Amino acid sequence: MRILVLSINYWPEETGIAPVVTSRSEYLASRGHDVTVCTTFPYYPQWKVDKLYHGKFWQHETRKGVEILRSWSWIPSRPNALKRILFEASFLADSLVRAFSARKPDLLLVVSPPLGLGITANLLSKIWGIPYLFDVMDLQPDAAVELGMLRSGTLLRSLYWLEKSAYENARLVSTLTEGMRRRIISKSISENKVALFALSADPELFLVRRGVDGMAFRRHHGLDGKFVVTHSGNMGVKQGLNVILDAAELSRNMRDIVYLLVGDGATRHDLEARAKTQNLTNVKFLPVLTRKQFLEMLAASDIGLITQQRSVADIVFPSKTATLMTVGCPLVASVNPNSEVARAVRESGSGVVVSPEDPDSLLNAITNLLDDPNKLAEMSSSGRIYARDHWDEQITLSRMESVFLGQLSDQNVDSDWKDIKASSSNPA
Repeated sequence: MRILVLSINYWPEETGIAPVVTSRSEYLASRGHDVTVCTTFPYYPQWKVDKLYHGKFWQHETRKGVEILRSWSWIPSRPNALKRILFEASFLADSLVRAFSARKPDLLLVVSPPLGLGITANLLSKIWGIPYLFDVMDLQPDAAVELGMLRSGTLLRSLYWLEKSAYENARLVSTLTEGMRRRIISKSISENKVALFALSADPELFLVRRGVDGMAFRRHHGLDGKFVVTHSGNMGVKQGLNVILDAAELSRNMRDIVYLLVGDGATRHDLEARAKTQNLTNVKFLPVLTRKQFLEMLAASDIGLITQQRSVADIVFPSKTATLMTVGCPLVASVNPNSEVARAVRESGSGVVVSPEDPDSLLNAITNLLDDPNKLAEMSSSGRIYARDHWDEQITLSRMESVFLGQLSDQNVDSDWKDIKASSSNPA
């Protein structure tokens, strides 16, 4: 099967959508499928093109059997709503041209966001006479409304029209969690048309030895003897990271606790400025890390944080949830109690859920775990067991491949969905 993937994010980006799309594409290639990815140059979460790709307009690469076709897009250094629209529009135009340089595929896999890729997918689908699958990683219009980024108006109506068109014209719509799936179905999309493609656990993370593999990282960053509370990944609006600085302010006299914020994103500059103004010496910022450093950081962390604004529930499922559980890092999730993240943390026993945007509750959970090493060890073990049971890549990715093949053999989508739903409900 020849598959063309359209995704704005791909390797070597280490956070957000990219690792998910990369692992899926490389798995399909390892299974003998001819996989090509149309993407832009790596920029996320720094919103700055990687120095290895500076000054390039087109580039062709091959990695682990996947052909990668990159094209230039305009990358804003300080993104806002308007700049994001212009950025995504530039990618839509360039990726469309780039797609025509690839051989005609049997199937299109289109990753959203950006939502506008539905237009590109529909056009290519009609020209080539092939189906497309629309893979939803983030419910963009709902997120914009619930985070207060957009209010009713022409732009919001246009986004919802784009979303509806993308769903209706797709052969199949897929997403990460059951909550996101229900949200899509509520938009008058047939239940039989919406499938669940769960995240996949990175097998290498199961091999990380907590504590031992993080000793060098601790020494290098002056963290020996400290209780390290880490947030890693994108620093954006949805994450609501000010709650961590609020907790740091409350605990500035607790010398054992250090808050580590690792990564980059649209709000990093403001967070660093606030930490400096308030002289929060118990907060350390680190840039996006290399793969080796990232694994060492995970091993060095006593607690992993997942924070979201209160309004975020079933519009997104951060991949760091699976990463932290797989590596056995106990979690404190400052999230909406009805969110998919909260459900997974409670169900797995991998951590505790506290009220979002509530620094007192966050700090209370951290200090309780600081004094309970047995509880931390129990959470670590439970997280890894849950990750192996629910996100084993050989199971999740083979289910995905079966659904892809089903679309090309004209099998009924209903039967495909029933198979994948049954497998997801009864993990091996």
